[in-house]
Amino acid sequence: MESTITETAFQIILHAGNGKANAMEAIQEAKSGDFEAADKKITEANIDLRKAHQFQTKLLQDEANGSDKEITIILIHAQDHLMTSMTVRDLAIEMIDLYRRL
Repeated sequence: MESTITETAFQIILHAGNGKANAMEAIQEAKSGDFEAADKKITEANIDLRKAHQFQTKLLQDEANGSDKEITIILIHAQDHLMTSMTVRDLAIEMIDLYRRL
């Protein structure tokens, strides 16, 4: 059974949100000097963001194969949430590196 756009959007939001939360926790761990925990949180962020990206990729592949999907506000929100979460993860990695140097 194929998932609906809304179900897919919620999966993207779920995993992107978890990824962003882990990235933010990684910054806090680095701030307190626990770089092992920070690295673990970044790994967890990467896992969740990869899952969210897989849902996004499936939508892109379906569209490329001619399957028209309805564009909804929730899907737009999911896409925005994923891109923002990926940016937070990228910046968290840079911040952790800075904390390591201090």
